[in-house]
Amino acid sequence: MTQKDLSRTAYDHLWMHFTRMSSYENSPVPTIVRGEGTHVFDDKGKRYLDGLAGLFVVQAGHGRVELAETALKQAQELAFFPVWSYAHPKAIELAERLAGYAPGDLNKVFFTTGGGEAVETAWKLAKQYFKLVGKPTKHKVISRSLAYHGTPQGALSITGLPALKAPFEPLVPGAHKVANTNIYRAPIHGEDPEAFGRWAADQIEQQILFEGPDTVAAVFVEPVQNAGGCFPPPPGYFQRVREICDQYDVLLVSDEVICAFGRLGTMFACDKFGYVPDIITCAKGMTSGYSPIGATVVSDRIAEPFYRDDNVFLHGYTFGGHPVSAAVGLANLDLFEREGLNQHVLDNEGAFLRTLQKLHDLPIVGDVRGNGFFYGIELVKDKNTKESFDADEIERVLYGFLSKALFENGLYCRADDRGDPVIQLAPPLIANQETFDEIEQILRATLTEAWTKL
Repeated sequence: MTQKDLSRTAYDHLWMHFTRMSSYENSPVPTIVRGEGTHVFDDKGKRYLDGLAGLFVVQAGHGRVELAETALKQAQELAFFPVWSYAHPKAIELAERLAGYAPGDLNKVFFTTGGGEAVETAWKLAKQYFKLVGKPTKHKVISRSLAYHGTPQGALSITGLPALKAPFEPLVPGAHKVANTNIYRAPIHGEDPEAFGRWAADQIEQQILFEGPDTVAAVFVEPVQNAGGCFPPPPGYFQRVREICDQYDVLLVSDEVICAFGRLGTMFACDKFGYVPDIITCAKGMTSGYSPIGATVVSDRIAEPFYRDDNVFLHGYTFGGHPVSAAVGLANLDLFEREGLNQHVLDNEGAFLRTLQKLHDLPIVGDVRGNGFFYGIELVKDKNTKESFDADEIERVLYGFLSKALFENGLYCRADDRGDPVIQLAPPLIANQETFDEIEQILRATLTEAWTKL
């Protein structure tokens, strides 16, 4: 099939996710055919720096032959068997491995095939848990504004992005939102990170009290919030959230679909910020994207009622704990340890941040924030007032120019307006100073041109 035929077939038959399909009616569909290290190549042979690790996924980099060979070997031995009342060795071994990495008593692993399913699992688990312990009215969840938690109906309800939810309403009732930790646009205590963190955490307590503690089952929070542009937690924030959850018997769910497996330099991101949740949801980087898998990691305390009498968690997925994915996950975690990927992130996160902060001299750059190898650059119209773009400017500059220009200039990343306009960067964890410099140079040239479009 020729390049032209491939592009036309993509438009005719491949319904791309979160994509304005009409934009490809008369223009070619970008088609990636190969990956190597921190770069990918299109069907014309052009090279692009993968500044988003695929979709916050390809931690170990592209073209890792050992992971592909692991998948082949496992598929030849046992390609599929479910974990519905049965087990297979790789699911057992991976569950044990994840439990070993998890903090506290988070020792039970429920496999899914992706992050949204892991979030869906966590909410269903929280609801049934409280029914089993005699508190059936505790079913509501609290999450943060702008936060993205997935596309299934439950996970979408937890998501704090109104525009993503509107086409599918009515959604699952009982999901409520509080302030996030965007200190750049803090409504209060903007000059005092610790005070702002306390204020933001206390918004969770106020929402619990408003809804009634006897009705709230769980709080869902990302260690670094993705949507809105990589909001890190202020000092003391998670410690206060943990206190609040303990006080009102509410489960703390750490949604680490993006942040786990080295994105912040630790296997589980809650360790980076010193808190122990009741449940962790994870996916993406567990296999570096070489095979799909996700998991909900649960504390012994929460799992205990399900291990008694004739109780059953009435939930599951056909491909959860898939033998090939589990085998690849184990091999990927072996690679993490052998190559010291977590330590590499910890050793280089400061250099990455400093390189991106050079862009502060551009009039369009308002804020650079994040953690580990996970950063957001917020774009503004006025640095002094922090004035953002209006809807027309977002359409013209962000979507009409920046998204295409960054890719054409050799950088695959995310230009997004979920919240204020931001560019997000999350390269493979093997990235180094050469990678950081390449990102900064492409951003500098493209953002300089974008400023002229305002």
